[in-house]
Amino acid sequence: MSARVGSTAIHRRVEALREGRDPSVIAKMPSGWAVFGERQFLRGYALLLPDPVVPTLNDLPAPGRDQFLSDMGRLGDALLTATGALRINYAMFGNLEPALHAHVVPRYRDELSPLDVAHPWAYDWNAAPMFDPTREAALLAAVRASLASSLR
Repeated sequence: MSARVGSTAIHRRVEALREGRDPSVIAKMPSGWAVFGERQFLRGYALLLPDPVVPTLNDLPAPGRDQFLSDMGRLGDALLTATGALRINYAMFGNLEPALHAHVVPRYRDELSPLDVAHPWAYDWNAAPMFDPTREAALLAAVRASLASSLR
């Protein structure tokens, strides 16, 4: 069963991005929008949101699917460059918000055990700071610059 337009947080966020009302925007990409996560449980946590929104990756035609996955990898590359992270974790679920979205999570050498080897959902997201575009202006600029050079 597909979600109705505007019925998920993903739909609402993409609408806000289209209207220029989301300060967490990193870039418009060929398949959608790169944004920082509202909660920064790890610095640089980002998402890729498709535009237009679809229920799942499997609902995209093959070229759109390839583009979304390629954009997800490019966002990860940009985050690696900008943050100096050890690696990037990628995840797509759609269980709570039944609309395609990819979580792109930088992982760091200095994460405390046992979180350093746990999945990102082991962190206390409610205790994490909200994304602040002023505080993260340098990171935002670095990720944008890296993405821009990869899209040339």
